[in-house]
Amino acid sequence: MQPLETATEPCALLRTGLVGKGIALSRTPAMHMAEAQGQGLCCDYRLHDMDAPENAGITLAQKLDQLEQLGYAGVNVTYPYKIAVIDHLTEMSENAAAVGAVNTVVFRDGKRCGHNTDLWGFAEGFRREFGNTGHDHALLVGAGGAGVAVAHALIDCGIARLSIHDTDPDRAAQLAHQVTRNRPGARAQITEDIAALIARDRPQGVVNATPMGMAKLPGSAFPVALLSADMWVADIVYFPLETELLRGARARGCRTLEGAGMAVYQAVRAFELFTGRPADPQRMKATFDAFDHETRILRP
Repeated sequence: MQPLETATEPCALLRTGLVGKGIALSRTPAMHMAEAQGQGLCCDYRLHDMDAPENAGITLAQKLDQLEQLGYAGVNVTYPYKIAVIDHLTEMSENAAAVGAVNTVVFRDGKRCGHNTDLWGFAEGFRREFGNTGHDHALLVGAGGAGVAVAHALIDCGIARLSIHDTDPDRAAQLAHQVTRNRPGARAQITEDIAALIARDRPQGVVNATPMGMAKLPGSAFPVALLSADMWVADIVYFPLETELLRGARARGCRTLEGAGMAVYQAVRAFELFTGRPADPQRMKATFDAFDHETRILRP
């Protein structure tokens, strides 16, 4: 989408973008630019894939410096930088500081302020899909930058007890402690053996907050064979929209939540931070969903 101009004079160009790895299929640029167009703004939202050849040898710090010097209003940050980016900020919002992860950076008045819109984004999608059912016990797989936001969101959505699994047990333990500190009354524990947990204390639902399932990291961090029809399953990965985990869950009759919800609602909040204007969630979701329509046309 090209920057827009009014009939009489060009409008000021708002430059924003996404920094991460393996993000070529991201739908975020289209959502932001379509929403800007709908509001009569000019927005150029670009992907900065650190896996791309043009970024070879460039560090996260150098990329942030580069984009700030180019006059960007801000950037979204995704895997694997949501925690690493904190070292390159001048300040953080209250919720980003509490969560300990940042997915949105605003450049303003010579400062870099980090925000976390993932927490609200996941919670909004979760409430809309699952309401108040199956909230006694959930398993979160992944305690990284996205996992910390999802863990807090699950407690905020009424999950009474949260089990956390990560390939790094110390990181899972740190997140469990963080959640119980930030959310008084929350119950969080770590589990190093998913199969053993399912056998002795099966959760009602599972959330994948790892990058497993992305186009560049195929597979499932949760063993699909351990799912049963009475469980709900959520995935934060949205490219592809149907991950191996969600495909297996649907085949077993589970209720599922795609990564689309978190992707759309976190973008709604990020747009407001970049522009100072509220976004239209329905319009941004329609842009997100249009990708599936285009895919059906291309692959009848």
